[in-house]
Amino acid sequence: MGQQTGLKQKLNDDLKQAMKSGDTVRRNTLRMLLAAIKNAEIEKHAELDDSEIIAQITREVKRHNESIEAFTQGNRIDLVTREKAELAILQSYLPQQMTPEELKALIRQVITAVGAAGPADKGKVMKELMPKVKGKADGKLVNDLVTAALNQ
Repeated sequence: MGQQTGLKQKLNDDLKQAMKSGDTVRRNTLRMLLAAIKNAEIEKHAELDDSEIIAQITREVKRHNESIEAFTQGNRIDLVTREKAELAILQSYLPQQMTPEELKALIRQVITAVGAAGPADKGKVMKELMPKVKGKADGKLVNDLVTAALNQ
């Protein structure tokens, strides 16, 4: 395959560093992430660019959040602790997350821009909004905030 993207190169460099330093949690997390990226590249038959890698990291973050919720309900504190440690490592590779206030302001701008009048226009708002917040905000949170804003 060709030249690696900046983010993928950073992940590989960080993996090597984690292996040298004996940081097993970081090593295992990065191996899991790089395997997911590799599988996506095989499926696509091409290298992923940085935005696609960020989307892959976002999927892993979502999966870890769901696991934490499930393990908490199952009272598996040992697994919750491990998932939270891995989650923190994954999140360190994502762009700075938007605050709820920044998100609400952007939602108001998009609602005004598309002329949304109520809950029926949610699709229009989400279509315009999601590319702007991709990788910077949790999709479920965005969905909830848009729903709340349109129901006012």
